[in-house]
Amino acid sequence: MGTTTANQTVTDDLRRWIIAQAEAGCKPEDVIAAMKASGWDDEVAADALEATLTARLEEVGRTRNGVVPPGVPVPEPDVGDTAVVPLPLAGADDAHAVKVLLTMRSPRVVVFGGLLSDDECDALVDLARPRLQRSETVDTDTGGSEVNAARTSDGMFFERAETALIDRIERRIAALVRWPVENGEGLQILHYRPGAEYRPHHDYFDPTQPGTSTILQRGGQRVATVVMYLNTPKRGGATIFPDVALDVAPVKGNAVFFSYDRPHAVTRTLHGGAPVLAGEKWVATKWLREREFR
Repeated sequence: MGTTTANQTVTDDLRRWIIAQAEAGCKPEDVIAAMKASGWDDEVAADALEATLTARLEEVGRTRNGVVPPGVPVPEPDVGDTAVVPLPLAGADDAHAVKVLLTMRSPRVVVFGGLLSDDECDALVDLARPRLQRSETVDTDTGGSEVNAARTSDGMFFERAETALIDRIERRIAALVRWPVENGEGLQILHYRPGAEYRPHHDYFDPTQPGTSTILQRGGQRVATVVMYLNTPKRGGATIFPDVALDVAPVKGNAVFFSYDRPHAVTRTLHGGAPVLAGEKWVATKWLREREFR
């Protein structure tokens, strides 16, 4: 069975090939380039890729546990059509505006300019540096954490409101995304050396894993992420969203926000940290939960 578009037929064999490439970890732009090299029209290739992967996500949702999990309320920055977001709730000592550089609806992504000042970025790096250890990921089998080969960085966590600087930044984020400050996990700082990366993953906790119920006791699911760039690497280190071929450049003081209203791939929030090709990369990550994080 095939669909004819612009005199080219998108066949089931082609759809299966696209799915196989995606599941093997190929980037969308590389799949499109391969199709174009085989004679496919650029627009037809892009349409076929989007339609095939969208249908695949829906199929996975129907077959996994029978249905796609229902959505829940998530943080939502009040950006509207404006290019600047004032922060009236952040306090008189934190009265500055954050620029809106990019917005997407599916996935819900907002890129902010100037969320942190240069001095704040430098101060976070200085505070974190003595406490860095090899980064771990959450182990959803046990509810604990573990070193994972997919994450080749060093990192540490601050307690929420551990210092006046961290408290100010956390309240700024809460005001910006309109989500209670107490629903945030402690701020995590990550340091990536040349070649270090974080392979594509989801930030929500897989509900099918045995350790997830333990993790959720501390505040429910993660529903949004804010990644703040504390320096500008010489080359590489973008935050990538493979499902939508989006790369966010790591620029000092800027940040990328994305939300996911259910723990499922239909949110299209698969993302990763591309390898640092030259220099180093420092980021601060804030994960937001459904409820108060304890």
